[in-house]
Amino acid sequence: MTIDTAENTDIRQRAVNLYRLAFLLTGREDISVEIASDITVSGDYASPLFGDWMRAWQRRLVIGKALAAIHAELADSARRTQLARLDGSAMPARKWSLNPDTSEAELEKALLAIDLFPRVALLLMIFEGIRLADAATLLSADPALVRKAQAIGLQELTRNLGGKESQAPKRLGFWLRTVAVCN
Repeated sequence: MTIDTAENTDIRQRAVNLYRLAFLLTGREDISVEIASDITVSGDYASPLFGDWMRAWQRRLVIGKALAAIHAELADSARRTQLARLDGSAMPARKWSLNPDTSEAELEKALLAIDLFPRVALLLMIFEGIRLADAATLLSADPALVRKAQAIGLQELTRNLGGKESQAPKRLGFWLRTVAVCN
């Protein structure tokens, strides 16, 4: 019998968060479990500052391993994205906001319904806050294609979530950056 300590709970929660990030990037459970288990590190860090840095580094390692694992599928999706037409009229209304009752599971389902390259561009740039130039490097793609993929991803995400306006409008980008799904 093991006693569940706060440290063990924290390690378990970090592993779950790394798994979720890998799963949203790859869409594959098997790869995501492997990546998260490889990256999760147990133990104390010398200081809280180092601990924060290490957790951020772990997220970057997950991103790198996930993108490497799906490289061929990502390239295929990038070609589809390049050929896709971006419908400017399909962008959500300025007053569009995510329903506050939307669950993490609903958000994950809406994200996973997006084609791979636009989903990854959206996750990297909006959820993870990675700059366009860095996202383009990670995706081995032209920045204009990554920007287009992000726009397509946002269109599809709002469509997948119903695209309804709520009573108290919020900006989608703000909500996506603050949601706990990938933190």
